[in-house]
Amino acid sequence: MDFRLLDIDSTLEPDNMIRLYASGAFPMDDGFGNINWYLPSIRSIIPLDNFNIPRSTKKLINENKFEIRYDFDYLNVIYNCAKRDSTWISNKLIEAYKKLHKRGFVHSVETYINDQLVGGLYGIAFRGGFFGESMFSFVTGASKVALIKLIERLRERNFVLLDVQYLTDHLKMFGAIEIEWDEYYDLLIKSYNTNTTFT
Repeated sequence: MDFRLLDIDSTLEPDNMIRLYASGAFPMDDGFGNINWYLPSIRSIIPLDNFNIPRSTKKLINENKFEIRYDFDYLNVIYNCAKRDSTWISNKLIEAYKKLHKRGFVHSVETYINDQLVGGLYGIAFRGGFFGESMFSFVTGASKVALIKLIERLRERNFVLLDVQYLTDHLKMFGAIEIEWDEYYDLLIKSYNTNTTFT
């Protein structure tokens, strides 16, 4: 089931990107300017009806330490996610995300302290599916709070799928699990038939 499409620039056009996301694929730069699209047979999701809020994150939310904004400064979120020694978010991908944003598919959840952006995440929303791409944090807990606020937003708007690409120990704290392709595909189909929007 795994496959890669290497450095095919046409796949970065908005219509093609959405078709690929809608089929369950996601892009990454290989560090040499090539964009690979991945379609793993084992998928990682956070079940929107069975997630977990870590105790420390729940405390931060209750303290109202962060101001939460949606889609306020998505581009800075992407830039900050890309500011790492090794990143798959290349300039080519950022330019592609800009085009997708103009079409209304790229969304962000942002955390602020004293009007300063300190954490957040972004992803692609298509009908009832949200395909999480990356997150960053300059302050302890900032991205964790953003993730919980993302889950709450998706539940409020009747999304059915939150794809997180790869299972990590960090995501496990929030209830992330791995599922087989058939189960993931069923969620994709259900998400296509869900008429909702992120904003």
